[in-house]
Amino acid sequence: MSDNARIIEGNLSAAGLKFAIIVARFNSFITERLLAGALDGLTRTGCAQPDIEIVRVPGSWELPVVARELASQKRHDALICLGAVIRGETPHFDYVAGEAAKGLGQVASTTGMPVAFGVLTCNSLEQAVDRAGGKGGNKGFDAAMTAIEMASLMRRLRGQA
Repeated sequence: MSDNARIIEGNLSAAGLKFAIIVARFNSFITERLLAGALDGLTRTGCAQPDIEIVRVPGSWELPVVARELASQKRHDALICLGAVIRGETPHFDYVAGEAAKGLGQVASTTGMPVAFGVLTCNSLEQAVDRAGGKGGNKGFDAAMTAIEMASLMRRLRGQA
């Protein structure tokens, strides 16, 4: 890379940033662990408690519509979406997981609001537990880190930081 190249990137300081965490109640024994991880990530990086809003929805299918509404209100710097879709014996998994991912991607691209995808799409309960604080780490924490970095980056790109 050239010595004259200008590099723009976000940082991992959440101080002064506002976040909404949208968390699905379905599979709450997993999503509550993801929520704990996301909250841990936000507070460790300096986000004040009053700058965090938690919105609960029935399941992962409902995440996109609520994310779109919150993004349109422009009260947050980023959204963190948390859910757990665990494969069963029917194709229901494919529909819910696919539409949640597609819908959240559309919210981000059409609104310009960073949307962190913390929705587990697992083949088994064991895989979900591993990714919600087990040996696979906590994907809620990871989603919070992504949201912080993207919120910081977007502020820089928009000349607000």
